[in-house]
Amino acid sequence: MTDQTNQPQPLSAATAATATSAARAEHLSKVYGEGDTRVVALDDVSVALERSRYTAIMGPSGSGKSTLMHCLAGLDSASSGQVFIGDADLTTLGDDDLTKLRRDKVGFVFQSFNLLPTLTALENITLPMDIAGHKPDQAWLDQVIDTVSLRDRLRHKPTQLSGGQQQRVAVARALASRPDVIFADEPTGNLDSHSGAEVLGFLRSSVDDLGQTVVMVTHDPNAAAYADRVLFLADGRIVEEMLDPTADRVLSRMRRFDGGQPAASAAPPPGV
Repeated sequence: MTDQTNQPQPLSAATAATATSAARAEHLSKVYGEGDTRVVALDDVSVALERSRYTAIMGPSGSGKSTLMHCLAGLDSASSGQVFIGDADLTTLGDDDLTKLRRDKVGFVFQSFNLLPTLTALENITLPMDIAGHKPDQAWLDQVIDTVSLRDRLRHKPTQLSGGQQQRVAVARALASRPDVIFADEPTGNLDSHSGAEVLGFLRSSVDDLGQTVVMVTHDPNAAAYADRVLFLADGRIVEEMLDPTADRVLSRMRRFDGGQPAASAAPPPGV
């Protein structure tokens, strides 16, 4: 009998279970424009993102992967359907409540580091909580700082840090408020392969050691290999799911999207 453990798996009913999901979409569609300029970026997408799991979202350019992440994170609105963070339906929230939910329940890591140059690393990490008037949980903050290996860089300002160190500050900032879910959009896009591997490893550690939930958009099969699960999008729909991915298996799947063209290589996968 052939072992199916490492074969791409279709989406199952269990995937849509909501009891253990940090975020989920139900019949989510996103349409831009009207008439001749109408573009369907997402087409009736239903998916659940499990707590304490690392999910990568992949697909060719224009597949809807960034739109899906932005809608799930409350950065963009749905044209139809529902989006949940925990039990909160984002499609029913006003601007103020949505802003509060993003601040309290969601962490963000982007390709650009988005650090304030006049603040130290520690001040950048705690800035969202300072703005909200929340006092950091010192024990948790210490654990986060040690997880991303920033203890000896806390007093440094961004210009005194390497690109990889700046992105580690951004990861720590996303983790510091202990959000329900962290969304990372091409987090290694501005990093060399070594720094990218470090950042991906820290995101992996945040799931394994801190119990966080990470959802990452990436074009890089090596980055996707750090995830527990990869969702592949095409034409605004989830067309496939891969569990326990490897860089080779992801690359093979992406080549089918790209018509045989190899994807770019960046950070090496775990164990390489």
